[in-house]
Amino acid sequence: MFLRIDKLQIELPWPDGADPAAAGAVQELMGGKFGEMSTLMNCTYQSFNMRGKSKVRPYYDLIANIAAEEMGHIELVANTINLLLDRTIVEADGLSADGAAPLNAGGSTGNPDHFLNFALGTIPGDAGGHHWSGDYVFNSGNLKLDLLHNFFLESNARMGKIRVYEMTDNPVAREMIGYLIVRGGVHQEAYAKALSDLSGVDVTKLLPVPEIDSTKFPHARKYIRAGFPQDHVQLQPGRLQTDLRDLERSAGRHRRGARGPGRPARGR
Repeated sequence: MFLRIDKLQIELPWPDGADPAAAGAVQELMGGKFGEMSTLMNCTYQSFNMRGKSKVRPYYDLIANIAAEEMGHIELVANTINLLLDRTIVEADGLSADGAAPLNAGGSTGNPDHFLNFALGTIPGDAGGHHWSGDYVFNSGNLKLDLLHNFFLESNARMGKIRVYEMTDNPVAREMIGYLIVRGGVHQEAYAKALSDLSGVDVTKLLPVPEIDSTKFPHARKYIRAGFPQDHVQLQPGRLQTDLRDLERSAGRHRRGARGPGRPARGR
């Protein structure tokens, strides 16, 4: 069960005007291969399909709690796109008084689907016009493989956020992306920690966790100062957060024979 709170994870500034071009770029963070829909659905189906939850409890909690957080990320991205498309049109049929096209009164370029099929709203797809696909979901049933995939997914998702941040100077888009850059780094670190605990190998010596520091992005710094990197995955009634120390305490038990190398977690 998801607990819904009618509030965005952060406050977004009100835009000075419409910016369809920025909305088109931000769309990648919704339905791209490494967008928020992918991180949500990968974690959701992995957690739904996981067997023997009591035996892998901290790892199940990690994946399930990140899935719940990603639902909020989707809402945040959608609200950002909607704000960027607000006030794009003028109230007119055919042509406006000055002869401009009513559905793109500012003349800005963006994703035509925003105007044609989604009522100036968010598309379940990427910046290139491709709809999100369930083919992006990976669920092997092997806990180590799923965690490794999720680490790869979060690493690419964070890189995508950085690239969109650098594509636009829109303050609404950058406010949202700054927050997600920080949270993406947290998820990267959490999956690296889980993999290290399960395998006994320090994953951070091989892979970037994260490689590009969040402090390099001005809109991310205030969330770092507010302690968001220390605030892990939360909002399960009765289990308010997944404490990474749980992973440390359980690591020895799992390495000592809870299952052999590469053995699937499911079906136990």
